[in-house]
Amino acid sequence: MQMALEEASLAASCGDVPVGAVLLDGHGAVIARNHNRREVNRDPTAHAEILVLREAGDRMGGWRIPGATLVVTLEPCAMCAGAIVLARIERVVIGARDPKTGAVESLYQLTRDARLNHQVDVVSGILADDASRQLKQFFRARRDKTIE
Repeated sequence: MQMALEEASLAASCGDVPVGAVLLDGHGAVIARNHNRREVNRDPTAHAEILVLREAGDRMGGWRIPGATLVVTLEPCAMCAGAIVLARIERVVIGARDPKTGAVESLYQLTRDARLNHQVDVVSGILADDASRQLKQFFRARRDKTIE
């Protein structure tokens, strides 16, 4: 999670919402790491989770990534949760929950939906205070700029 938090800091330095993700193989080795790049890429799909899944697919030569663990600082949205299921990720480790758009635990439980062809183990609350603090500081600074 510490690596994902570092990635989230990079997103904030680029003016994007501080979300970072790291994808690990079954032995704990890093396959890919990235952060939100929606502003830089001008792409609404450039979420940290999607970017690491894309990189992993390129590196591993396929879109299925079984046995992998995705570590992410903020609970994935519906788009990312769907991609996690499609990629056959084994486990998602989440920092902070997202009560507004979270699709793993908060609003929806897409990664555990038995109607889908794959379910994902979920661990949440890992360094949640640190992840929440990053997000709160980012949005506080953004609000302060708009008030000036």
